Amino acid sequence: MGKPSGFLDFERRGLTYRPPEQRIDDWKQVAEPVPEDELVQQAARCMDCGIPFCSNPNAGRGGCPLGNIIPDWNDLVYRGKWEDALARLHSTNNFPEFTGTVCPAPCEEACCVAYNAEAVTIKNVENAIVDRGFREGWVKPVVPHRRTGRSVAVVGSGPAGLAAAQQLCRAGHSVTVYEKGDRIGGLLRYGIPEFKLEKWVIDRRLEQMKAEGISFQTGVHVGRDLSVAELRKNFDAVLLCMGAEEGRNLDVPGRDLDGVHFAMEFLPQQNKRCHGDAIDAQESIDAKGKHVVVLGGGDTGSDCVGTSHRQGAASVTSIELLERPPAEPSDSTPWPMWRNMYRSSSSHDEGGTREFAMMTKGLVGDEGGRVVGLRGVHVEFGPPDESGRPVLQDVPDSEFEIPADLVLLAMGFVGPVHDGLLDELGVQYDGRGNVQASTSDYSTTEPGVFAAGDCRRGQSLVVWAISEGREAARVVDGYLMSETRLQSRNTRGNQPA
Repeated sequence: MGKPSGFLDFERRGLTYRPPEQRIDDWKQVAEPVPEDELVQQAARCMDCGIPFCSNPNAGRGGCPLGNIIPDWNDLVYRGKWEDALARLHSTNNFPEFTGTVCPAPCEEACCVAYNAEAVTIKNVENAIVDRGFREGWVKPVVPHRRTGRSVAVVGSGPAGLAAAQQLCRAGHSVTVYEKGDRIGGLLRYGIPEFKLEKWVIDRRLEQMKAEGISFQTGVHVGRDLSVAELRKNFDAVLLCMGAEEGRNLDVPGRDLDGVHFAMEFLPQQNKRCHGDAIDAQESIDAKGKHVVVLGGGDTGSDCVGTSHRQGAASVTSIELLERPPAEPSDSTPWPMWRNMYRSSSSHDEGGTREFAMMTKGLVGDEGGRVVGLRGVHVEFGPPDESGRPVLQDVPDSEFEIPADLVLLAMGFVGPVHDGLLDELGVQYDGRGNVQASTSDYSTTEPGVFAAGDCRRGQSLVVWAISEGREAARVVDGYLMSETRLQSRNTRGNQPA
């Protein structure tokens, strides 16, 4: 623990953000750095709670999926032992700079202090530990003492693929990561805007991974550029970590109008611009001077809002199908669960309009076939159906129409793309269309082929992707060697002996 009375002596002080009028003029990180003395004080708030629910991946929907040993590294920061804190942090998390930046922090929801006060700022301390580790040169390549002669192909370079690749490489296997994009990182690279995760943070970690011996192949769409037969022939095991890229579509009149795009058509373009890449004028999607409507109120929708602000949109309206959550935590989600309550992201705080309980009925186009408006209706939950679920129904006489020059679909993802690699591999799918594989062995229905991350569990959090990548690596190592020295999150270990 930190200071025994820390949670009584000090109030929570979370992140502060640069003023909205300042930050929407650039693509830099929106959050301000936290002074070291303040971090030490915040770490001191970690109490001697007996059972650290923050570290428990099974604490309802709260708790850390990685099983991070949070009280230990909070105590080490409080005592000034930053390098030891980094070692403890890396023992369960390959990439704390990702989770410390973009994770919504279910650990803080499960913090024991949060039972009747404000949680410890776990995420901020985590990010500060790894940043200091890189500054001080404590983050070094971990090269295995011996090589096994076995080879693994990891398909997809998002957080699940990267975590699995690093674990498997450290276990001594030859690992090749295939990425269809032009740069490594998956949704970390092209799904999350620069103002939430500056991409040099990814590149910094990739340098370590390359030095450890991992081979990265970009611009290779497995199933097209590299055949399934070649993949199976050249590798002893295949781990699928390609994410859940099939976006949920909008089935209304006018969907095919120009100016209606999936969020993942819009967001990657801006990240490419931030990298200095030129976007073809015919393919460019730009919010400048337009009335933007974002359908979907989750993280992806929020990212579209923030990106639209920075591109100079005339107006930004975010529409959510469900009712506005309560201002205070709902009794239906008690501690230590993730609380059902109204939350506002930094992007929403920058301006625009946020609407709830609205359903799109159609999109209006001009004579040239371009979208100019959105027609919708207010909705509410009516009496339950035969299954007991409440039915969403239109509110009488509540139809509306708003201007819309650019409509961005950010309504979530329905699963991985089946066409190509997955269908050719012959893997089976579960009832939701994800690759069928259990969390006990991450094995698909095809021998030697494994799956982890969003392609297996569906759209989820970065922290869950890293957790699944690590757990799947352990299973693959055992498959190749008949035993594994990689430890699971339940045994709190990372480095093979």
